[in-house]
Parts: sequence; C-alpha cells; structure tokens
Amino acid sequence: MKDVCRLNAACNETEVSLRTYRRWLCGDVITVDKRPDAIRPEPGNKLSEQEHHILETCNEPEYANLPPSQIVPILLDDGIYHASESSYYRVLKQANQLHHRGRSLAPKNVGKPTSYTAHKANELWSWDITYLASTVKGQFYYLYLFEDIFSRKIVGYEVYEQECGVRAGNLLQRCMNTPLVLHSDNGAPMKAQTMKAKMEELGVLGSYSRPRVSDGNPYSEALFRTLKYRPEWPSSDFASIDVARDWVQQFTDWYNTKHRHSKINFVTPSQRHRGEDKEILEGRKLVLEKAKEMSPLRWSGDVRNCQPAGPVSLNPEKESIKSEQEEVA
Repeated sequence: MKDVCRLNAACNETEVSLRTYRRWLCGDVITVDKRPDAIRPEPGNKLSEQEHHILETCNEPEYANLPPSQIVPILLDDGIYHASESSYYRVLKQANQLHHRGRSLAPKNVGKPTSYTAHKANELWSWDITYLASTVKGQFYYLYLFEDIFSRKIVGYEVYEQECGVRAGNLLQRCMNTPLVLHSDNGAPMKAQTMKAKMEELGVLGSYSRPRVSDGNPYSEALFRTLKYRPEWPSSDFASIDVARDWVQQFTDWYNTKHRHSKINFVTPSQRHRGEDKEILEGRKLVLEKAKEMSPLRWSGDVRNCQPAGPVSLNPEKESIKSEQEEVA
C-alpha cells in the first residue's frame, strides 16, 4: 500500500484514522481489527435503570405541559432529583417526545418580508396614524398621513377624532390617481375590512410590517419624528381639532416645499416628486465647480455629490444594500 499511495490518502479512503492504523501496525504486519470485540467501559455519568423513569415523570398530568427546565426545579423543591435538564432532553429525544409542550403555539420561523423598490413617484407609499394630544386629559386627535417613499412627499393627510378604516379608505381614494403599493404596520385601521376592500377596489397592493418588528414602517415613523420635533410644535397641546388641522397644514406646506431632505440629496420633496431634482442638482454642481476654479486651494478633492438620489427600497435584501454601497464607493 505504501508503494501505491500516501498513507494519509489510504487511511481516508478506508475510513481508518492514522492513529488507529499505527496502533494496529506491529512491525510490518497489521494485526486484526479489534474494534468489534473491544470492551468499552460505561461512562460514569450514565443513567441507571432506576433513573429511567424520567419519561414516566414527564408524561404525568402534572408535568405533561412543562419543559424540563421547569420540571427539574419543581422536583428539587420536593427533594427529588432524577437527572439534569440535559438528561431529560436526551431521554425525551430518544423516545421521540422532544417536541413543543403546552398549549401555546410553537415558535415558527418568520419568512423574509417582501421587498419593493420605487423608481419614480407614485409607485410606493407608506402610511400610518399618530396621536395628537389635546388640552383635555385623555383625549387625542388622530393624524392620518400618506407619504410617497420615493420623493418623501406628504401626498395626503387628515386629522380626525377617531381611528377608523372607513376614513382611511376615503382619504386614500382622494389622494391617489394610479395603482400603487401601500405599506403600513399591522394596526387595526390598516387591516380593517373596509380599508382592505377600498384598496382592492382601487387596485392598491397592500404591504404590511412583520409582527413584533419595531422598525417595520420606518418612513412614516421618521416623518412623524420630524413633525413632533419641530420648534413650532405646541408645548401645551392642541386646543381643538381645528387648531390641530391648521398646524398640520402649515407643517405640510413647509415639509413639502421648503424642507431640504437629507435622504434625497437636500432637495425638497415636492421638487423630487415633480422630477426637478436632477436639474437643481446640476445647477448646484456648476456653482461649486466655478467656485473651485476661482479658489482651488479650498478644495482637497472633488466638489460635493450632486447626483440625484436613486431608487428607494422597502425591506431591501442585504445583498442589494451591499452592492449599492459598493457602487457608491
């Protein structure tokens, strides 16, 4: 065998470890395989026959709905010890009983959320409802707000005294002109049958956040933060629903027409929505290049980025995020 191939390759082919081969080798003669007749000592921590009533204990009515992590401490409080939790799990596995115990639903793997990408305005919207506190303790007004994810423009809003799927559906119908994807969280008005029926009637494809995910509706949440951190936000809350509506109207005018949004390269949402951002950014670049030509020592490199923001994705795949970052770099 030595003349045919190397020892390591021969051992791998015969599924015999190199150490076993050397133990069998006696001079130039290989002794008989002693593994089938080997006497193997039992491990010191092996469960005794008396301890094998673990399975019976786990199947008693008192413990049938409990996991070993609960059963062992309960028995210890009664002065009884059969084995460790890991031994319980091992015995249950051998008996094919290692499955979810109790009436609660077993944990499930949650699938990845559907990814949507907006390449232009009115393709992908996000909406949500937020509280507007009134001067009456415990009374709130509710701001319904629709935002275009591509341009970040507020495309529709209204302030009501209740949360209601009917009002949300009517507001959506007044705002939209073409079929689109509408994203929201899993609130009651968002999943109301009246709202879903209106979306189906208008040809709107619904998209919802995954359950128990805190950042499932990031665009609307970021907009609400901008709204509630404005210096003009009333510190004494809103005196009436009319006051709240007037304030939101003023905020919407400022946000859409004056606010240079950082995520769309500091153009206003209205400019981006109308497709004017490319021309505006080209004008900025000309100004910067002229300034650099006049005072080149003030620039250590190229002028600032004046490219329009690209497509916007909702729940983007990690690989696509990485490729986009590489392209920018």
